[in-house]
Amino acid sequence: MRPVRIALLIAALGAVQAHAGVFDDDVARQQIADLKAKTEARFDQQAKAQLNLADQIQRQGEEMARLRGQIETLTYELETAKKRQQDFYLDLDTRLRKFETTAPANATVEGENGPNSKSAGDPGKETQDYEAALNQFKAGKYKDAAAGFGAFVQKHPDSSLAPNAQYWLGNAWYAQRDCKRAIEAQSVVTTKYADSTKAPDAWLAISTCQQEMGNPTGAKRSLETVLTKYPGTPAADTARERLKKK
Repeated sequence: MRPVRIALLIAALGAVQAHAGVFDDDVARQQIADLKAKTEARFDQQAKAQLNLADQIQRQGEEMARLRGQIETLTYELETAKKRQQDFYLDLDTRLRKFETTAPANATVEGENGPNSKSAGDPGKETQDYEAALNQFKAGKYKDAAAGFGAFVQKHPDSSLAPNAQYWLGNAWYAQRDCKRAIEAQSVVTTKYADSTKAPDAWLAISTCQQEMGNPTGAKRSLETVLTKYPGTPAADTARERLKKK
């Protein structure tokens, strides 16, 4: 009997070990399956996040391209508007000068001792100097234009073209993005040549520079000055429209 018991005990132990082996394999396989599922889920999340990020980057790129296109369009329209305005004033300036040349070159002034002839320079030379500076401005050579107009007002301060030259001197400085000098030049027009046809336009130019320099109060005051001092002029109409937008 004893050998039989020993044999049964050995068989039982073998069965237990075999069952334990099968159990360990099932647990291991389940753990591997769980780990694989978790890993795949994590990879899926990361892939989705990368796709979302790529989609956001693409949308942002498209938006930047759209905004860049709008900026380029607005810049072109602004430059075109400035060019039209410049051409308008140049044409108006030419027309006014042609009208002014129909007046006598030398004016007669009554003094205490009777009529005296007011001295005048050479109209031909004045026109030549003025046209030379104006042509520089038309060509976009604003630095040379500023030098030319500056020399003109120094050389011909009493010329009938002096107010125009002083006005275009201010515009030449503005075209170089130097608002400080532009205001200084236009201020001469509004004081020394306050009765000229360029004075109201000079006030408009001053207002524009003040606005760009971050002085909206000064810009508004300049526009109001145009309405007060020069009512009924085209500049007054422009000032009125600008004030509506403030």
